[in-house]
Amino acid sequence: MSVTYSENVAPDSGDAPSENSVVMTPKEAKVATKDTEAIVTATEPEAAVPMPAAETPCPVVIVVTEIEPVEGEVTDPQPIVTQPVENGHSEPESTQAKKFTKKVTEVKEEEPATSKSHTIPVMLVGVCVNHTFISDKDDDVTASTPSPPPPAEDGSTPKKLSIDLPNDSDPESTRGRKDSVWSLGDGQPPEEIDKQIETPPHSTLLIEMPQTASINVGGDITFVAKVEAKDLLRKPTIKWFKGKWMDLASKTGKHLQLKESFDRFTKIHTFEMHIIKAKENYAGNYRCEVTYKDKFDSCSFDLEVKEVSDSSQSIDIRSAFKRSSEGQDDAGELDFSGLLKHRQGREHKQEEVPEVDVWEILKNARPDEYEKIAFTYGITDLRGLLKRLKKAKKEEKKSEAFAKRLEPAYQVDKGGKIRLVVDLADPTVELKWYKNGQEIRPTPNNRKFIFEHKGTQRIMVINNCQMNDDAAYSVTAGEEKCTTELFVKELPVNIVKKLEPVKTTVNERIELECEVSEEGAKVKWMKNGVEVPTGVRSRYRVKSEGTKHWLIIDDATKDDTGTYSLMATGGTTEAHVQVDLKPLKILMDLQSVTVKLGQPLKLNCEIYPGNIPGRWYKNGQLIQPSERLNIVHRTKNHSLDIESSTIHDAGDYTFVPEGYTQTLSAKVHIIDPPRVHLEALNAQDNTVTIVAGNKLRLEIPISGEPAPRVVWMKGERVILDSGNRVRAETFADHTCLTIDVAEREDTGNYKIVLQNEAGEDTASVKIKVVDIPDPPMAPQVTDVGGDWCTMIWEPPHYDGGSPILGYFIERKKKQSSRWMRLNFDLCKETTFEPKKMIEGVPYEVRIFAVNAIGVSKPSEPSKPFIPLAVTSEPTMLVVDDVTDTTVTMKWRPPDTIGAAGLDGYQVEYCIEGTDEWILTNKELIEKTRYTITGLPVEAKILVRVKAINAAGASPPRTTQHSILVKEVIEPPKIRIPRHLKQTYIRKVGEVVNLVVPFVGKPRPKVNWLKEGQPIEQTISIRNSDCDSIMFIRKAERKHSGKYELSVQVENHIDTATLDIQIVDLPGPPQAVKIDEVWGNNVALDWNPPKDNGNAPIIGYTIQKADKKTMEWYTCIEHYHRTCITISDLVVGNEYFFRIYSENMVGLSESATATKDSALIVKEGLQLKIPEYNDRNFTEPPTFTQPLINTFAIAGYNATLNCSVRANPRPKVIWMKNKITIIDDPRYRMFSNQGVCTLEIRKPSPFDGGVYTCKAVNDLGEAQVDCKLESSLRNSYYVVLIQGGFTFFELMKRGVPLHLIDKYMNESKTSEKSESEKKGSI
Repeated sequence: MSVTYSENVAPDSGDAPSENSVVMTPKEAKVATKDTEAIVTATEPEAAVPMPAAETPCPVVIVVTEIEPVEGEVTDPQPIVTQPVENGHSEPESTQAKKFTKKVTEVKEEEPATSKSHTIPVMLVGVCVNHTFISDKDDDVTASTPSPPPPAEDGSTPKKLSIDLPNDSDPESTRGRKDSVWSLGDGQPPEEIDKQIETPPHSTLLIEMPQTASINVGGDITFVAKVEAKDLLRKPTIKWFKGKWMDLASKTGKHLQLKESFDRFTKIHTFEMHIIKAKENYAGNYRCEVTYKDKFDSCSFDLEVKEVSDSSQSIDIRSAFKRSSEGQDDAGELDFSGLLKHRQGREHKQEEVPEVDVWEILKNARPDEYEKIAFTYGITDLRGLLKRLKKAKKEEKKSEAFAKRLEPAYQVDKGGKIRLVVDLADPTVELKWYKNGQEIRPTPNNRKFIFEHKGTQRIMVINNCQMNDDAAYSVTAGEEKCTTELFVKELPVNIVKKLEPVKTTVNERIELECEVSEEGAKVKWMKNGVEVPTGVRSRYRVKSEGTKHWLIIDDATKDDTGTYSLMATGGTTEAHVQVDLKPLKILMDLQSVTVKLGQPLKLNCEIYPGNIPGRWYKNGQLIQPSERLNIVHRTKNHSLDIESSTIHDAGDYTFVPEGYTQTLSAKVHIIDPPRVHLEALNAQDNTVTIVAGNKLRLEIPISGEPAPRVVWMKGERVILDSGNRVRAETFADHTCLTIDVAEREDTGNYKIVLQNEAGEDTASVKIKVVDIPDPPMAPQVTDVGGDWCTMIWEPPHYDGGSPILGYFIERKKKQSSRWMRLNFDLCKETTFEPKKMIEGVPYEVRIFAVNAIGVSKPSEPSKPFIPLAVTSEPTMLVVDDVTDTTVTMKWRPPDTIGAAGLDGYQVEYCIEGTDEWILTNKELIEKTRYTITGLPVEAKILVRVKAINAAGASPPRTTQHSILVKEVIEPPKIRIPRHLKQTYIRKVGEVVNLVVPFVGKPRPKVNWLKEGQPIEQTISIRNSDCDSIMFIRKAERKHSGKYELSVQVENHIDTATLDIQIVDLPGPPQAVKIDEVWGNNVALDWNPPKDNGNAPIIGYTIQKADKKTMEWYTCIEHYHRTCITISDLVVGNEYFFRIYSENMVGLSESATATKDSALIVKEGLQLKIPEYNDRNFTEPPTFTQPLINTFAIAGYNATLNCSVRANPRPKVIWMKNKITIIDDPRYRMFSNQGVCTLEIRKPSPFDGGVYTCKAVNDLGEAQVDCKLESSLRNSYYVVLIQGGFTFFELMKRGVPLHLIDKYMNESKTSEKSESEKKGSI
């Protein structure tokens, strides 16, 4: 029996098999079966997924199943011998081949080698695990390096290894499993087998590796590998392999999928291999390899595919065979194509080496010698053998039905007889025999199977064993069952006469003859390593007669050249066949033709030899015959016929005789009139609409042969193919008009003209370019209100080729750049009224036109406009003055002015009894007082006033009663301002400007007197209807005195007195002298100055000077008395003294000095200085002058003043509304000699509030508050407080009437009280 094993390869992959294989050959000598034996089963799952080969040699995995010794008669039992294979360099030759029940992949080796050796019941399975090996299901998965090959005894031939394994106590289920695989690793003592093996270090690329897994048949599984890409500049390369070398990238499909993904956040590449609906043959070893530049990493893992059935399966040796059917005549035939493939050239025999029983050596050796023995005999699975050795002492569970079971396997020669013997524990049990699961029933006429009973033994004899008897046999006794395998060995067929080389020419007969050693032997004919088809329709005929076999080729062709071989079970012979061509002669060459479209086309030629087939090509493409095209070959003539020619039939035709390099060529030219196929546009009226700005590519099919010349025209202008924006292009079957960016000017009719030698055709296409409309004209604002306006506009000149659907309106503030949409529904009209605007803010509006294409660009903004509202009507319209021809009216401004402000007033009057209002002022007046002139005497009129601003005229304010135009006498009255009611003081040289208001009608007479005398010419007097002004350009001291003002109207008179004081610098003091000198003290005495400058003397300034330097130093200032003692003078110095006088104007221009000097003389007496207690001057802050509530005038700086006393000097803090004022440029803070000042620069109404001054030192703190009111209206109070203004001036200044009335009443009350006081005096 011969078995060849190879790596797992997909059945249809066609890839080369693994170079590692084990070949088992029978041995002629018999071996006693009484000794314990083991059969090594070659298990090879079907490989739907191919396994690639690795570059390194792959170790061999041994699967051992123990069997019990069977006592019985065995016909030529022959053990099976395994021979180690070193890296694929040698392989023993099989002397007998069988067909496998499973498809076995062909084996290809580098060096063919054959040897004949003895065989023991051991079968070695070579499984490449890429340095990662699979042990028994319960064993650990470890990685180990295969041991070196055993040394050869003669230096060239390695030793043969015979392993005889004893029985152990493993259960039957374990012994029969396909997964009973041992891991090949370094040898270890039995006591160290179960120790945990250290995990190899992690790789440099893979951060997560695929793990070994198991799955049921039909299930899905995913293996994941992850690579960290933080240090990688590009994606790494990954490959998935099965076995050693099978790359799975080319095997992807519905059962295998490879996926990749990348996580940008974690920088990790994820590679996945999905196996879908797994089959049993998917099980095996897989490998993942990752490569990045010079880095490399790999990982191996295993996949176990389990059957769905829970029942344990026994090892089936027949699984290594392929059977066409079970229980039929051809059952058990071996697949010779799988066994004998790639066996050519491997006839080298290897010398036999003596067998060595390593099992006995290991049992008798010490643990420290295990590794040496493994190295010597090339054992790579020492760990597995040691584990089996450790379990060998366990006892096997005894069977209840069988005292002795069948042997696991039997072997018999073809035509021989075999006895299958079992020993029953209970002879009464019913026994049944089965072949391949079918019961074997004894029949009287069947001498094939004979059943015998000898005591408790039950024997089945199989006579005349044939190949169909090679099967699985089983026997059942009650509920128990035992099975065995019967192997029928067929003698090899040797080659007696080899094939001879043949050299011939085309169309000749070829016969290949070979003779074998056995009649009727089955052989296989091969060509170039591929089996020759010998079917009914095959060109090859196979003939056999006795021991001779022929391969016949009747009509040889050049393709028949090759290497032919005949394969028998005992050898192979091959021979080379060379078929050459006969010389080619062209009797009639192909001729070029011109055919009209639709006419028949025929091409023919004649060549010799006539039986040479050929192929027709058109433009380099092979022509296949069809219903329209017919290819005819009659002897020497070859023709190509086309019933009705088309445009596509034009081209270069070539006839190529088969097997020759010569060709015959001709050109076929098809003529067809040109035509434009506008129907392909599928556009109504051949009109194409395009939106402006888009690209138009108008493709119109055309036909014509030869290709027509195409011209595009718009009007009289020809469109060229070299245009930038608009261009025309012509292709083989269509012409194209391209407009890159469509514009309005592109609208129009385009003409297409086609011309060729067969005729001419024209067509017209209309292109309509639609666009957004032009922007409308700038809108016009026709009317405005307080928060609205009315606007109108004109439609755009160009509507874009589509009707205007409506308009969008936007507005914005003039100073802003943000436009706001006012309507979201289209405005259909050309007028709009925006609302909700802010009064007084300038606005602009613009318009967008909208059509079906889109929205136009915005129009130009309108002229800025301001939503304004008219003011309310003026208030408090009263009569101020009436004469015989004039009426003077006064009023107050409107209560509500609005953002438009107030431009002025219009005054109208109407004579009582008429409805005609006469405008008195053509130009607006800003004052709230106006005199109507030119009125008739004693006429009665009505007067009304309107406030005018940018929004228009306000509602009028009309007098309630008519006014009689007649002058009224009013007694005069002088209204002295409050500051003139006390002495008016000015310095010499300053300007004096006094305004004294008065009232009286008609215009009073004004007279000024000084102390009863007329005033000097240097004083200017100017009188008006309401006041009198005294003006002195440069005041002198002579202008001081009391001035009397008298105002007279007819017999009514009113007087007032003004006291004016002009002051100047005082003169120097008089009679300054030294009264006494003692110690370091000097007593001075002087008299007041003769001229006090018309102002009281408020103090003196005393200075001293050393006689040596005469530099003056101030001793004391603001001294009030006329005598003083100067102390702390320097002894030995001589001093002079001088004194300045001071009044409200300042120091005198000169000082009076002492005539004599004072010499400080040192005395002999010692002055006893009295002791004084120091006074504590420290005190907490105290405000001596608080803050006063103040009204601020808008536009003028305001100051707040207070004084504080404290020692040490306090820190002053100003606050507004209890918030500290810090680094605010609107405020300035001063502190000098305890006076604290806060200056507010040009206060606004927002500066009003409560102001606080806070002083803090170490002894305490104090604060004062005041209220500041800041508004425009408060300025009126300041005007009134100043006093001295007439009613006209107050109205002119814009003071409200109610304040004027209050002021007038207060003035009258004060005057009455003063007159009463004078009368009482």
